[in-house]
Amino acid sequence: MAVSMQVDVVSAEGSIFSGKAEQVFAQAADGEVGILPHHTQFLSSLKPGAVRVISGDEEGIFYVNGGIIEIQPSVVTILADTALRAADIDEAQAAEAKRAAEEAMANAKSETDIARAQIELAEAVGQIQALTKLRDRLQKTGMA
Repeated sequence: MAVSMQVDVVSAEGSIFSGKAEQVFAQAADGEVGILPHHTQFLSSLKPGAVRVISGDEEGIFYVNGGIIEIQPSVVTILADTALRAADIDEAQAAEAKRAAEEAMANAKSETDIARAQIELAEAVGQIQALTKLRDRLQKTGMA
C-alpha cells in the first residue's frame, strides 16, 4: 500500500472532500505546489484555480476561488470561501463570466473597478482551468 496523507478540502458551505491521498497539487500564492506525504510544514494563500487530489488511480479535481492551504507532514487542509467539484462547474456560465470580466476590465474607470474585474477574471479562468484538467483526465482514461 502506498504512503498516504489525510486531505481535507473545506468551503464555507461545508466539506467537499475528506480522504486519503498520495499527491495533492494546488495553486499557491507563488505558484503551483505539489505535495507528497511527509511534506515539510507549509502555509500559504491560494489563488483561484484547480486543486488535484490523487489517490492511486483516482484523481479528484476541484475548483477553489482562493483561500488557505496548510500542510503538515501527514495532513493537508484547504480552506476556501468557495470550492466546487470540477464536474459541477457550468462551462457556459464560466465562459460568460470570463467574457464579462474582460469587458469590465476594458471599460473600467477606476483602479477599484480594474481590481474587481481582475478578481472576477481570475475566478472565471480558474474554473475553466479546472474543467480543462477534468476533460484531460477523462480523455486519458477513455471516458470522454
